[in-house]
Amino acid sequence: MSVLGTLIYSSMLGMLLLALLQAVNKPRQRQTTYLIALLALLVVHVCGELVVYSGAYRYVPWLVGAQFPVRVLLGPALYFYACATMSPNPEFSKRTYAWALSGPILVIAVMAPFVTGLSSAEKLALADPATRNPQHYKLALFSCFASTQIFVLYTAVYFISALKLHTRHRQQLMERFSDIESRSISWFAVILLLWGLVWLCYATGYISVFLGWRWFGQGVILPIFEACVLLAFAYLAIKQPILTPADKGEPRALQPRTSTVSLDRMQRISAKLEKAMEEEQLFMEEDLSLNKLSSAIGVSENHISETLSQLMRTNFFQFVNRYRISQAEKLLKETDMQVSSIQFEVGFNSKSTFNTAFKKATGLTPSLYRKQQHN
Repeated sequence: MSVLGTLIYSSMLGMLLLALLQAVNKPRQRQTTYLIALLALLVVHVCGELVVYSGAYRYVPWLVGAQFPVRVLLGPALYFYACATMSPNPEFSKRTYAWALSGPILVIAVMAPFVTGLSSAEKLALADPATRNPQHYKLALFSCFASTQIFVLYTAVYFISALKLHTRHRQQLMERFSDIESRSISWFAVILLLWGLVWLCYATGYISVFLGWRWFGQGVILPIFEACVLLAFAYLAIKQPILTPADKGEPRALQPRTSTVSLDRMQRISAKLEKAMEEEQLFMEEDLSLNKLSSAIGVSENHISETLSQLMRTNFFQFVNRYRISQAEKLLKETDMQVSSIQFEVGFNSKSTFNTAFKKATGLTPSLYRKQQHN
């Protein structure tokens, strides 16, 4: 029994149950439904760990490893949640669900000899090197190793798919909006990578325990790390607003071409775009979108996008922010306006987005840029 481990997983269980309760009470949307399913699976996972850390397995040895098949569903569940949150067409075929369920079925298959072939007393005997049967231990080792490999494979496939989905989501936003922070769900990629690291460490840990290896922090640091990641995910997922259909789409690179703009036509559109930015200063509208720019200059969205990508080698987000940064540089050099005021003046409604874009363009933060100009 591990007192600290028990406390950590008990705290995790409480956090997840609270998040699950909040999700259940939210307006029912597809995104919320998949979040509820994901949180429920995490509750099962944490309960399984709690059985081991608390020593409860001595009283219910048949529960040991029961969470393994469920754990393989975490990757698919996270991917389904990501699709429901960011995909323009979050519909799943029976084949998609069947593939997701094939992971747990494989785990059940490889664990069946251990689960059905050993009595409760024989399973308990494996916990002590002095009482374990070598043949039974080999069977337990095989079951653990095989189920862990299946878990790693399925989780990696779905995590990579979710990461690609998030990248496509961000890409299509940059093709249509000048402000993407509120729509990009930027926290998802960070949490996804941290979560992937947690699961990789756990998979390594499970195998190393059976091989008799232990590494520093395996029973303390890793559970605390997992608790922090799960807490962050639960909080951010609960707070995540539902995106509208207008906020979702496919990047132009993945869409079939419906029209081709001639070079001469693109050059004329390019001139209109530059006039709208330089003379009319449309970039100063903080909520400027491709749709609004299209209406302002009388050119279709598709033609503007094609001109930006094919002729000007940029996208809408980068095109607009280039003018915003240029204007910000001018104001930083020629006025005493506060940086925060300049940020809003040139069209940015987010300090982090402004600082990131400015530093990417100039290599300096706005404050350092002004300081350098005045030296």
